[in-house]
Amino acid sequence: TKRAFDLTAASLLMVLSFPIWFFTIIAIKLDDGGPIFYSQARVGRDQNVFKVLKFRTMKIDAEKETGPVWAKADDKRRTRIGDFLRRWNLDELPQFLNVLRGDMTLVGPRPERPHFVSQFRETIPRYMARHKIKSGITGWAQVNGYRGNTSIHERLKYDLHYMENWSLAFDVKILFMTLFAYKNAY
Repeated sequence: TKRAFDLTAASLLMVLSFPIWFFTIIAIKLDDGGPIFYSQARVGRDQNVFKVLKFRTMKIDAEKETGPVWAKADDKRRTRIGDFLRRWNLDELPQFLNVLRGDMTLVGPRPERPHFVSQFRETIPRYMARHKIKSGITGWAQVNGYRGNTSIHERLKYDLHYMENWSLAFDVKILFMTLFAYKNAY
């Protein structure tokens, strides 16, 4: 049921968001002429690593000197258009392709980078339980403000609550809440 919902909703949302894709692609190219898309290794279900796709919001080689770090408010690595895309969650739109490929689901725990997963698995009890289901574009933790550089312990509580209380109605509620979830979008 969840996969059928994902395929139907992701396809519909891609079609409806096509004008946004079109203008975003043009804006990124005009901003700095660099690549439109950015892919990054993330750890998903059963600890499988996949490439998450996003509209590029950071300068090219943004982590060359720092290595993996969390995005933060007023991050100097962002491009001008990247600031706008992140504030309105538009950088996530290409992840509909991840959903159609089967790497992700629309709603579930957000996938983390392998660097951070290896840290959290050692220090946070039950952290790896969130890898028993597919990662999502949005999730219960994200719509409640736990995204980016926020408490991993709190995020995990919300992820586990989602997993233990999943229903299609809960997914629809989270998708609706995502339209208004801008807290910590940077």
